[in-house]
Amino acid sequence: MKKKRTRQLSLGGVMIGGGAPIVVQSMTTTDTRKTSPTVRQIRQLEKLGCEIVRVAVPDREAARNLAAIKQGISIPLVADIHFDYKLALEAIKQGVDGLRINPGNIGSTEKVRAVVRAAQEHGVPIRIGVNVGSLHKRLLKKYRHPTPEAMVESAMEHISILESLDFFDIKVSLKSSDLLDTVQAYRLMRKKANYPLHLGITAAGPSFSGSIKSSIGLGILLAEGIGDTIRVSLTGSPLQEVRVAYEILKALKLRTRGPLIISCPTCGRCDINILPIVNTLERELASLSRHLTIAVMGCAVNGPGEAREADLGVAGGKGGGVLFKRGKIIKRLKEKELVSALIKEAQSM
Repeated sequence: MKKKRTRQLSLGGVMIGGGAPIVVQSMTTTDTRKTSPTVRQIRQLEKLGCEIVRVAVPDREAARNLAAIKQGISIPLVADIHFDYKLALEAIKQGVDGLRINPGNIGSTEKVRAVVRAAQEHGVPIRIGVNVGSLHKRLLKKYRHPTPEAMVESAMEHISILESLDFFDIKVSLKSSDLLDTVQAYRLMRKKANYPLHLGITAAGPSFSGSIKSSIGLGILLAEGIGDTIRVSLTGSPLQEVRVAYEILKALKLRTRGPLIISCPTCGRCDINILPIVNTLERELASLSRHLTIAVMGCAVNGPGEAREADLGVAGGKGGGVLFKRGKIIKRLKEKELVSALIKEAQSM
């Protein structure tokens, strides 16, 4: 992975680009006009390691509630603005840490300029969020289809507007539901500009298929050294988005937050019931921030070797298993004792 060093910006104290660790983001599914459920969901995301959160701002009531939400959370807050530039101005007034605007629908150049000036005055970075679903009609006419080239041209046009106003706290996203179009758009964008890139596959789908699609698309780009922040977009709970994001980063050895669970594929050699053990570990250790490799193996073929190399590991046998800790056997346990012992040891470490 040879990563191009992008410009660095600070979003609410979180450093993005310029060699900083890749930042994990998500977006709430709550009504932004309602403070309590929105704050509650953001706090749940915080526990899982979400580092920046975005909220929808569909109207003036939602915009005016942003200050109340910000008071109840600990991570930077980004306002997602569409159609009405006045909502962006109100969001800045309410103290948000960042803006995401879609160049195709925010309004005229003059309205974009008004938002940029306010953001500049308050030190609020802007993400230019290009999406195939809302490209300008002129670009669709030119390219006859929402192509990667059309997405990049849209981004570059709006970068030029911001740069003409001496505004450079910019990050860019180019999202399509077509995985290959998204990958190509980011590849092209990396050659055109040096701003931090926010990665995502838009409308990726439900949890299972969307996780696979996002993992492939984001994995390709991250393995090529492209990307400074990521969001896994799933139809479902944003908590799952954060979990999947960290699994992608851990698999590529780009971030090491939380446990990495290695478990065997439950073939006919298994002497213990692996599935409930792994499911319980995932659930109970989800908010653990310390990175640990935990191996749960069900037989004597590969089990002892995998368990020995992990920070914690179980090598299963008939009716029970051996518990390893940093390469050494510490206990022999019955099957019903394995999961509680793993949880206890992981939490103590």
